[in-house]
Amino acid sequence: MITPSDALRLLEEAGCAANVIRHCQVVSGIAVEIAAAYREAGNDVDLEIVEIGALLHDIGRSRTHGIRHALEGVSIAEELGLDSRIVMIIKNHIGAGITRQEALVLGIPEDDYLPVTLEEKIVCHADNLVMGEERVNISRCIRRMQDRGMGQEAITRVRDLADEIGII
Repeated sequence: MITPSDALRLLEEAGCAANVIRHCQVVSGIAVEIAAAYREAGNDVDLEIVEIGALLHDIGRSRTHGIRHALEGVSIAEELGLDSRIVMIIKNHIGAGITRQEALVLGIPEDDYLPVTLEEKIVCHADNLVMGEERVNISRCIRRMQDRGMGQEAITRVRDLADEIGII
């Protein structure tokens, strides 16, 4: 497993802007807080995967800032030979995931991009709690989604994920 320092170096080497790297660091901090709370409550969660996955979740922003950044991130992670659990965090981190039907509408390959593991869900939720480098509450995240014209199904998934994961 790579270290957090290695992950930051990979973001830099991939060409991520400084603000993207800072965003990833904030998301990682929140994700680790959530994961630690889960562990303290007696749940089995891999803190290392959460931390590294959260640091690398936006590595694809080195190539694009559009919806395809998750796919580009998967490509980069696979080229680097990263752990498949990290690859899945990168793939499934947008919003509260993207359904197969939404993928078709968005013009990305038909697949389910829904977080499955607890680690994936934690990173996904933590990412929803950060705008740029600012920590926000879930209500602000949902308002932003509404302002961007996101569908009700996607908004409901974000709300449901917050209810499921929302330890903090």
